Amino acid sequence: MTTSPSAAAAPAGPAPSDGAEPIATLDLRGHHLDPLELRGSLPRAQLDVDAALAVVRPLCEQVRTGGAQALRDLGERFDGVRPQHLRVPAQALQDALAELDPAVRAALEESIRRARVVHEAQRRTDVTTTVVPGGTVTERWVPVARVGLYVPGGVAVYPSSVVMNVVPTQVAGVGSLAVTSPPQRDNPARFAGLPHPTILAACALLGVDEVYAVGGAQAIAMFAYGARETTGPDAGALVCAPCDLVTGPGNIYVAAAKRLLKGLIGIDAEAGPTEIAVLADSSADPAHVAADLISQAEHDTLAASVLVTDSETLATDVRAELVRQTASTKHVERVRAALAGRQSGIILVDDVAAGLVVVDAYGAEHLEIQTRDAAAVAARVRNAGAIFVGPYAPVSLGDYCAGSNHVLPTGGCARHSSGLSVQSFLRGIHVVEYDEAALREVMDHVVALSRAEDLPAHGDAVTARFGR
Repeated sequence: MTTSPSAAAAPAGPAPSDGAEPIATLDLRGHHLDPLELRGSLPRAQLDVDAALAVVRPLCEQVRTGGAQALRDLGERFDGVRPQHLRVPAQALQDALAELDPAVRAALEESIRRARVVHEAQRRTDVTTTVVPGGTVTERWVPVARVGLYVPGGVAVYPSSVVMNVVPTQVAGVGSLAVTSPPQRDNPARFAGLPHPTILAACALLGVDEVYAVGGAQAIAMFAYGARETTGPDAGALVCAPCDLVTGPGNIYVAAAKRLLKGLIGIDAEAGPTEIAVLADSSADPAHVAADLISQAEHDTLAASVLVTDSETLATDVRAELVRQTASTKHVERVRAALAGRQSGIILVDDVAAGLVVVDAYGAEHLEIQTRDAAAVAARVRNAGAIFVGPYAPVSLGDYCAGSNHVLPTGGCARHSSGLSVQSFLRGIHVVEYDEAALREVMDHVVALSRAEDLPAHGDAVTARFGR
């Protein structure tokens, strides 16, 4: 299905595929590309976080008042299993690591190593600036005291998200961190009611020993309010201490809980469904492009896969490859639904320059550049969570082993926000030191500005030091 807006009209987003094509097409060739108009017309998953707020508000209140008992009740209600242990026993972490497939362990260890290399380069140092003789301002970087890290565990299992959340937290010097992930009903018997064993093994590899079997909005509430036992012989005992900052991706209810509790806790972002955009010209290999679009579509049915190209031939070949490759992929129904949804599409543009306008308006979580002179094109991109340059840097590399972080802004938030990094866990504090002479020298300016703002006591606080 192809929509072709006239040059005078605002572009209309692609309608969902009608089944005749694996993915819808939006033809913007010959159209004036206004960035503001594009934001409302490009393919995007439709999420109503405000509606989800109505669902999560009572759940969060239940956790606030009911503590650990509420968390068990909600685990049974939403995950189909009542966790025997909210905090995962240390032995379960070690057992999961001992039973981890050696190939998966080696891959996780290499992912951790590469992530540490990149994130250790992000460390910040205190900087002192001499403003005037006797007057300095120091920017001191201080890590958040306690962080809660959320790792999804629903449709898919993400030990890689353990790596991406924990490594920058540790490099930043956070003194207390906890990981939570939903309890699994269908684990092997001795892991039932705990997070997936691969997630537990990743935590053990990273030296994280505070892990909880709690998922969904209630997990965010646990980190925000903390949780105590409210009944039984342990009534009043602290199960989980409250956190200052919560990070990590999750479903719409996790995002809604973050929105609801922001302020009580800091958050990284309200993560939405995953996105890939590929900016490609006729030099791109259609088999590679299709494989990359499918790799994101297998996350869930709301995942967004978008191709922006000035080559109609490439678009045709990619469609054919999508049909061929989807037929043999494991999660075929999930992939087909994601590709056919209104959040996915092929967008035809006049040239690569027009394609850059489109991808900047879109602000993809993941953006691949598969064009001639890809590095130069990538250097012109302003809005993306992460940019993958050339035919040998697929998004899946960044998901696991590039060294970059895969916790990235979605839903166009890359226009104003960054992905997770060491900086996410640091606070800059200005330390001001002025001696008597330096304060006296600027006194009249402080007084003038305080009077201009009709706050004369501000000025008096300075003049009082000099008997005036």
